[in-house]
Amino acid sequence: MNVFDNLMKRLVRALDVPNLEIPVAGVRIFKKDEKIPREVAKYEPDGMTVTSCHATRATMLDEAVFLTRDSIGCIAAAITLGLVDEQQPSPLEGPRDYTEIMKKSSGKGDAFVPPSPLKFTNGTVYAFRDAKEEAFSLFGEEDSGRYEKKEIARRAVSDMLSLQPPTTQGVFYFPPDFTDADITPDIVMLSLRPVELCRLIQGYQFLTGKRVRADVGGLRAGCSDLIVRPYVLGEINFSPYCLGARLIARFEGDRMGMGFPFSLLKVIVEGTEKSKTGFPFPEYPGA
Repeated sequence: MNVFDNLMKRLVRALDVPNLEIPVAGVRIFKKDEKIPREVAKYEPDGMTVTSCHATRATMLDEAVFLTRDSIGCIAAAITLGLVDEQQPSPLEGPRDYTEIMKKSSGKGDAFVPPSPLKFTNGTVYAFRDAKEEAFSLFGEEDSGRYEKKEIARRAVSDMLSLQPPTTQGVFYFPPDFTDADITPDIVMLSLRPVELCRLIQGYQFLTGKRVRADVGGLRAGCSDLIVRPYVLGEINFSPYCLGARLIARFEGDRMGMGFPFSLLKVIVEGTEKSKTGFPFPEYPGA
């Protein structure tokens, strides 16, 4: 049993609730100067694209996924994860899951021109009505867009942490029991009910006394808030998820996401174990 798998099993046992399951995904970011193990590369989708939040969801159902510039299905996540330049003025090659939704919504068919990474960065995509780019609608003629004005969209985007300039070669999403290669995650992502999130924060604080401050938005939660923010800042973050996670990856309504560096997993586990009698989780309503 590898360290990741062992720690997750200990965490579930520490909550002391029969048959409890905590969906989990490990995330490893491979930089451009790293060699990608063959055992990892084989998990890249063949002939299709997958969004980052969908890859997370699939991994939590025990399927490993490796995404590169060629196979990522969400331009926003490609920017966030450092797979493409946020200022690239031309669209990414080929159809992508996210922009295919736009294509269908716009009704333009083969005349549809997908937005470039730059149009995500400068607010055009998210405030398409203000930008007079109605083809970027996701939900038809009545779609309000994600922000009212381009300047508001730009302000929101500027607060979404991303790995820019792009230095990422690929991102690997894998379950704790992955055994094809010896891989340690950079980030651990959990999908939790609020009652479980409460208990894990209590376990973390039992050993550290540190408060956990959520920094969240309504977009790019699965990639920026739960992967890149913990990766860059070295801290725990949690989020109510976002549009893509809810509508594309179909995360359940009673779940929230929690992301943190792998180095903090042992702290959370040991704190939850040692504080069992001070925070009797099985007695929490809904546990």
